[in-house]
Amino acid sequence: MSSERKTLSRPEHLVTAGLVPRERLAALRAVADRYAVSLTADLAELIDPTDPIDPIARQFVPDPAELEIAAGESEDPIGDEAHSPTAGIVHRYPDRVLLKPVHVCAAYCRFCFRRETVGRARALSPAQLDAAISYVRAHEGIWEVILTGGDPLLLSTRRLAAIAEALAAIPHVRIIRVHTRIPVVAPARVTAATVRALKRAHKAIWVVLHANHARELGLKVRAACARLIDAGIPMLSQSVLLRGINDDAQSLGDLMRALVECRIKPYYLHHGDLAPGTAHWRTSIEDGQALMRALRGRLSGLCQPTYVLDIPGGHGKSPIGPSYLAHAGSTGGACRYEIEDYRGGRHLYPPVGEP
Repeated sequence: MSSERKTLSRPEHLVTAGLVPRERLAALRAVADRYAVSLTADLAELIDPTDPIDPIARQFVPDPAELEIAAGESEDPIGDEAHSPTAGIVHRYPDRVLLKPVHVCAAYCRFCFRRETVGRARALSPAQLDAAISYVRAHEGIWEVILTGGDPLLLSTRRLAAIAEALAAIPHVRIIRVHTRIPVVAPARVTAATVRALKRAHKAIWVVLHANHARELGLKVRAACARLIDAGIPMLSQSVLLRGINDDAQSLGDLMRALVECRIKPYYLHHGDLAPGTAHWRTSIEDGQALMRALRGRLSGLCQPTYVLDIPGGHGKSPIGPSYLAHAGSTGGACRYEIEDYRGGRHLYPPVGEP
């Protein structure tokens, strides 16, 4: 890669960088005409172009399969629009809202559930941002505001600080959460100024990192996360279960352990959303449940995310992990249960002989 640290934003750039062969150029142009393309130099350095199933390339290099729309896929797979009372706001749950001030990312995940808008839609205008913050101010049940998009850490530190301060000035907003990919895809952007911009809020700030494979968490990424954590900003993670990337127990376990080693608590493992052209990444729910079983008991409790499905139509997330508990009748009017341990053994609770 060139030392100029250029972003690769066109299929021709991917060919020049040696990430894809020239004979694929026409097919990738067709994908880029439909969906935004961008890889940072940091990501390009992680890719092994000789590996046809490289887990970083599979997440960020366009694939002609993205133009194949499967049954059930939707341009708004989790129903953002149905819960958007004003531009930039999604109010799906009673105590929290999404605030999307920007619709661009430093790098575009090929499986993104907002792929029809990210990289295409405009950022909120000053008037729209004021209206969005006014909406939060007018709804006293909103306890938490989640900055997302796009990637909010692409905002200038001045704009980021201004948004954080405006939200912090609302008494009923007690938590500001930032969802970002920046520490992974462009770790040098997480600067002391970024930290200061977030801390200007003087409210509880949480940063949630999107990472899907342990190889994403190199030394520069760990240092970027440490800049946030050492400043007193706790971090969680969210990951997407992706076929060929983290859908085996070893890869998923390595990712969760790497996150915990970075002092990042695994939070959500998302089942793949029904976004257009993403069927080749989705696993079955049964496969996801089997993977969660493989982690349970064999990895520390710190390494256990909650496996969730965002229900199509805007009905919110529900946990879909395996169940270890079943009714086993009753004794003397009290329910008994059969509970499965992590080895597959089954036990009555309360134990036989106990009331």
